[in-house]
Amino acid sequence: MKKTHPAVVIFLFFLGWVFMYADRNILSPVMGSIGEEWSLDKSQLGLMSTVFFAAYAAMQIPTGFLADRFGRVKVLVIGYLIFGVATYLSGMATTFLIFLMMRALTGLGEGTYYGSQYGISSTITPKKYRGLVSALINSGMAFGISLGFMASSYFTYTLNKGWQYPFYVFAVPTIIVAILIAVFVRDDTHKKKEASAEKAEKLDMKKLFTKNHILVYVLIFCSLYGFFGMLTWLPYYLQTVRGVEASQTGIIASLVPWASIPGAILFGFLSDKIKNRKPLIISLALAGAICQFAIPYTENYSLLLVGLALYGLLGKLALDPVLISYMADITPPSMYSRVYGFFNFSGMLSSIFAPYITGFFADVTGKLEFGFYLSGALLIFGAIMFLFTDHKGSQEQEGQEFTESEKVV
Repeated sequence: MKKTHPAVVIFLFFLGWVFMYADRNILSPVMGSIGEEWSLDKSQLGLMSTVFFAAYAAMQIPTGFLADRFGRVKVLVIGYLIFGVATYLSGMATTFLIFLMMRALTGLGEGTYYGSQYGISSTITPKKYRGLVSALINSGMAFGISLGFMASSYFTYTLNKGWQYPFYVFAVPTIIVAILIAVFVRDDTHKKKEASAEKAEKLDMKKLFTKNHILVYVLIFCSLYGFFGMLTWLPYYLQTVRGVEASQTGIIASLVPWASIPGAILFGFLSDKIKNRKPLIISLALAGAICQFAIPYTENYSLLLVGLALYGLLGKLALDPVLISYMADITPPSMYSRVYGFFNFSGMLSSIFAPYITGFFADVTGKLEFGFYLSGALLIFGAIMFLFTDHKGSQEQEGQEFTESEKVV
């Protein structure tokens, strides 16, 4: 079968992230309505996101191994179909417990996407374009966040369709995207490995845990902690603390993802043009931390909007494509799905804790602002730790990468 043009693959992966993030964020604007229906406190509201991310994180490492061994497309598509069905069933839940179970199942399905997708895209993309291509694919996250926020607010509060309706609406295109990826995307890397190479890889897992790898895992944990804490609680914070109308919170919260699109593309492009990504990575991490502090600190509404826009421009979504390219530089291509599995697992560990911890401290202190400040402090810590990465290790891998790429292309 003739190979699909890379542009089509990139577009399909972009759509994959659109609906992944739309699903995650249709929940945020309706948390208040769900809480009223089932009489939930803030900790329980945070638990709805925590169970999803726990299941999602649990899939990262096994998915990486399965994808590299049995086929990245196959693993991705099966999981994406499960995600679509579980999204629909989330809207049908009649009790809080059933809803938690469906969100966990959704997380398991979505958990097959990250390592498989970036394993494929990093393999088919020349090194000099990796940052830009990752940014283009990643921009689907921004569209999805905005789509989820606005559609959920619109269907639930403007059209009065009920909080269940957005789950039904997004389930259908999710399943369609899974089918399109199954039809058009090809990746036979797992079939082209020789037995000796597979045996060598099993004995050389330490390549995924060099000092540079470990410090990246720490930084992505810190970055995603603040990001998912904000996504989970921002609409609720705007409603209850800033007094914004519920129907408008989706639009305002969308400032973050919309601002991230030019930021991610710009920094992804720049990262392809520089030899040492380290200063850029540290600068973006510190900029994101400053925004996390500024958003709750400022009492001026206009400055709040500026802070949200700057966090989108300079925060997690701008940092991601740079880190993804950096990981490809320091990892053998045949181990891409595995390294991205560990990479995303590290980040998703933070997302398990962030929604619940933010809600817990909001119950204890009576304020949601503590969650933002904690997120900023963690990002500063991550930036400091990344200072200890070794640029030489990255350069050594570049020489190995070309040779191994010839084997799998």
